[in-house]
Amino acid sequence: MAETSTTTLRELTVRGVVLGGVITLVFTAANVYLGLKVGLTFATAIPAAVISMALLRYFKGHSIQENNIVQTIASAAGTLSAIIFVLPGLIMVGWWQGFPYWTTVAVCVIGGTLGVMYSVPLRRALVTGSDLPFPEGVAAAEVLKVGDGSSGGAEENAKGLRSLVVGSVTAAVFSLLAALKVLSSELSVAFRLGAGGSSIGASLSFALIGVGHLVGLSVGTAMFIGLLISNGVLLPALTWGMLPAGADVADVVSSTFGSEVRFVGAGAMAVAAVWTLLKMLAPIARGIRGAAASTKARRGGETVPLTERDLPITIVAGVSVLALIPIALLLFGFTSGTPLAGSMGGTIALSVVYVIVAGAVIAAVCGYMAGLIGTSNSPISGVGILAVIGVAGVAMLVHGNDDPAKTPALIAYALFTTAIVFGIATISNDNLQDLKTGQLVGATPWRQQVALVIGVVFGSLVIAPVLDLLNTAFGFQGAPGAGENALPAPQATLISALAKGVFGGNLNWGLIGLGAAIGVVVVVIDEVLRRAGKLRLPPLAVGMGMYLPMSLILPLTIGAALGRVYERWAERRGGDVGFKKRLGGLMATGLIVGESLFGVVYAGIVAGSGSDAPLAVVGSGFKGWAMAIGVVVFAATIVVLYRATRRSAEERPRATSEGQASSGR
Repeated sequence: MAETSTTTLRELTVRGVVLGGVITLVFTAANVYLGLKVGLTFATAIPAAVISMALLRYFKGHSIQENNIVQTIASAAGTLSAIIFVLPGLIMVGWWQGFPYWTTVAVCVIGGTLGVMYSVPLRRALVTGSDLPFPEGVAAAEVLKVGDGSSGGAEENAKGLRSLVVGSVTAAVFSLLAALKVLSSELSVAFRLGAGGSSIGASLSFALIGVGHLVGLSVGTAMFIGLLISNGVLLPALTWGMLPAGADVADVVSSTFGSEVRFVGAGAMAVAAVWTLLKMLAPIARGIRGAAASTKARRGGETVPLTERDLPITIVAGVSVLALIPIALLLFGFTSGTPLAGSMGGTIALSVVYVIVAGAVIAAVCGYMAGLIGTSNSPISGVGILAVIGVAGVAMLVHGNDDPAKTPALIAYALFTTAIVFGIATISNDNLQDLKTGQLVGATPWRQQVALVIGVVFGSLVIAPVLDLLNTAFGFQGAPGAGENALPAPQATLISALAKGVFGGNLNWGLIGLGAAIGVVVVVIDEVLRRAGKLRLPPLAVGMGMYLPMSLILPLTIGAALGRVYERWAERRGGDVGFKKRLGGLMATGLIVGESLFGVVYAGIVAGSGSDAPLAVVGSGFKGWAMAIGVVVFAATIVVLYRATRRSAEERPRATSEGQASSGR
């Protein structure tokens, strides 16, 4: 009976697909601009879920699963926009003058679709078969449940919705005040440390506090340790003797972090990623066997629960194998008419194998990273660094680097191939988060997986013209003929510089090796702690703490500590502990929702006005006061929010007190 009732609910509908496509147009365009402007993109799942619930509620027969499909489509498309971290590099190195529409679309569609296919067995390994927190997936599910009113008694839902709204409004108002420049949203101070220098800083971001609350203390602690290694040890050591009297400490520290420390972090992430993959091989194999068994059972007429029905493994394998053909054709077409034409057969064959194999590895690693700290904070650009080094290594293996006439073409080839791999990475970094949301709201996996492919196609159609428009209007810094208003595109700048460094022989492998050594030490410590049954030290989280700037890591770790303090309070108070913890989680979710929604609106305002600070009401002379006001308001607001949530949690819903809502919490 349960299955019959579930099948009557609307899920993958035409109106849901259309709505998801419309939301995709706006969110993807905003993400492309924002990513090229400041090097950051925002997660679109939660804003899409909020918009979907607001609109579909007026249609007959809407369901939580249908709303979930809308956010899945928009989320996949919005996340695919991270392809901008690679593709503009082809403009920067002077190989492209614009973005060929169908070539750009094909790169996005092929990479994104492979990312979806690779995630099918990973769903069983990472979503249903692990205890990863998936903070944004859980947050999106809570938003959908509260909006649908299906997560418990009416009074409990009202309290949950109130906590969600209060958190959302708080984060949005703070973000608005920061956009007005009446308070600062970031604190950063560089200073001398012996003969070197370092810095301390934090983004005053309520969304990061919310993410920290949801990911928990273990991940937060590991990332903080990574932060201490990078800012407390590596930065002072690598800037030692580089700060003569009168030197701009902030400039030296910032450039050293970007050009050296991050490579050490990338090396640590590489070791952690390989170790993570090795540990996941068994769960992934079980996931593939489970998917194959599910397909066989359905073909044999056996009833499989809707929530366990993935895309048939035969389709997954077939699409993955067939993808070899368009990948090879894309690479062949890219090299035609270049100095590489006629000598690329072996390179293309190796590159296709690399894309498929490295793509599978990257899918697993990105899915794990997203499960640890969420899609928005996952260091996807670090994956791009490792991918471009691998592709360049493959090209050099065949061609070497002794022919200067071929070097520009080989650099461009490495960037183009990396873009395909990066498409896999971006979607893998997102879709397991969506599948976690689906698991929590009772969605059908195969329908979500189809929706993810639809989202990939929608996003691919939008990304290409937006990229071309921005290139025509502004250009990219470092590209031939770029003007003073050119967009920075920081990740594309770094990755294209890496490709040049590999073929030019001036890449500092010592830094990557140092990071790898640190990664090995962290892996050993984590294994010792695991065997002793102590608090874990996730190696990938430590690597991310080294790679990402302190401005992101510090508020996230503070949020993790605050979340633990809140949960300890709930455990000490007793009563309905589950309800108390859930209310705290909803408040944290609201912080993510509010800042994400404001980010969408503000990105549109920035894009429409062409100004970096279109809402500013004060000048740069107010910056010192804005920083002080921002810190005070941010800290005070956090205290007030958690106290208010505790008071609300103490006032137990009537349904709970009567014992009607105690099960499962």
